[in-house]
Amino acid sequence: MWRWITGKSLSMDIRERVVALVDDGLSCHEAARHLRISASSAVRIMQRKRRTGGVQAAPQGRPRRSKLDKVSDWLKSRVKAEPDITMPELADARQQEHSVTATPAMLSRYLIHRLGFTYKKTLIATERLRKRVRAARYEWRRRRMPRMRLEPHRPVFIDETAVTTRMTRLRGRSARGTRLEANTPFGHWHTQTFIAGLRIDELSAPVWMAPAWQGLFELLTSGRLRPCIRRRDAAFVLRAMMNFRVG
Repeated sequence: MWRWITGKSLSMDIRERVVALVDDGLSCHEAARHLRISASSAVRIMQRKRRTGGVQAAPQGRPRRSKLDKVSDWLKSRVKAEPDITMPELADARQQEHSVTATPAMLSRYLIHRLGFTYKKTLIATERLRKRVRAARYEWRRRRMPRMRLEPHRPVFIDETAVTTRMTRLRGRSARGTRLEANTPFGHWHTQTFIAGLRIDELSAPVWMAPAWQGLFELLTSGRLRPCIRRRDAAFVLRAMMNFRVG
């Protein structure tokens, strides 16, 4: 198995001997043949000698410092003030305010690896800030949830999911330069809705419905699910499902 091996710099002894042979009148190629090294290495050694006066090897690998270090405080404050700013927008703002040019990809890597930011976002309903909703959430966390942990057989969560006739895999593979086409009905596609009461150990009264939502309120109040709710059960129904009625 092949492995990539990082090249090593020539030792100072070899470098000094190259300079000595060239000073004695040999060319870089002749000195390289004499020392059994590549001609390009001998040429670079002499170029470095003429340019800097020394023959020490230059540091290898990426530099540990970044040109974004001098604007790191600005990047932190800007991202904290606008957490969902895009990298192109951040790059434009930074260039206008600090005249530091960096690609969006460079900014993304710097935020992740140097400043410790991660890429994420969770939407939270603004209604949660209302006084009534805060009181209900407090009641849920402090009284209802501890009670449900003590009696896990009581909660029944009535929920729904759906499938459609155009629900296929989003991606596939094909040869480069060719399109991947698949057939599925779009003009008259159909939806099947599945409703059930979710308990800790079973599904209560699973029901398939077509089309979606038709007669849902009547089904919950006087149909299949209501007789399955036992005494002392705590039933939880999606608010949107309870608000929906046909006709």
